[in-house]
Amino acid sequence: MIRQLLQRTLLRRRDLAAIELLVCDVDGVLTDGGLHYDEQGQVVKRFDVRDGLAIRMLQRAGIEVAFLSGGRSGAIEQRARHLHVNHCLVGVGDKLSALRQLQASLQLERQQTAFIGDDLNDLTVRPATGLLICPADGARGLRRQADWVLRRRGGDGAVRELAEALLLQRGLLQSLNREGWREGNA
Repeated sequence: MIRQLLQRTLLRRRDLAAIELLVCDVDGVLTDGGLHYDEQGQVVKRFDVRDGLAIRMLQRAGIEVAFLSGGRSGAIEQRARHLHVNHCLVGVGDKLSALRQLQASLQLERQQTAFIGDDLNDLTVRPATGLLICPADGARGLRRQADWVLRRRGGDGAVRELAEALLLQRGLLQSLNREGWREGNA
């Protein structure tokens, strides 16, 4: 607990203010990491609706959001379409290379990129990120090296917690908390 408070305190405002791209691992970040199969053998995933709204709020604030996952289920792509996430990279074996390609296509630098992941395969993106973040229930090795360990668990509002910090830094969270969210508002 003390380590988490210290990490958050050490995150300088300019670190959060510089973020223009949030890249999310999916399983264990946007979901709880569990795999559920239906009768036909299709994977069914549970996504937190508050994380979804957080993604829409970030997009409205001008922050690009991307999904980067080693998995491929169809559910990830469907969730990306539903949230208007234009960069949905699935079945990725080399996350670092895929992230660097995405950054190049968006003309964004390391310092402008935050990555939220939950397991050891997400450590590989460290050289390409300004902020490496993980949910409270992330793998121990990742938690030790992350710039920020969130209080919320994957699939249970972790992305929302991060989004609120980014929006707060931009001075946008207060008006959302006061006026609420309407999809049609620009």
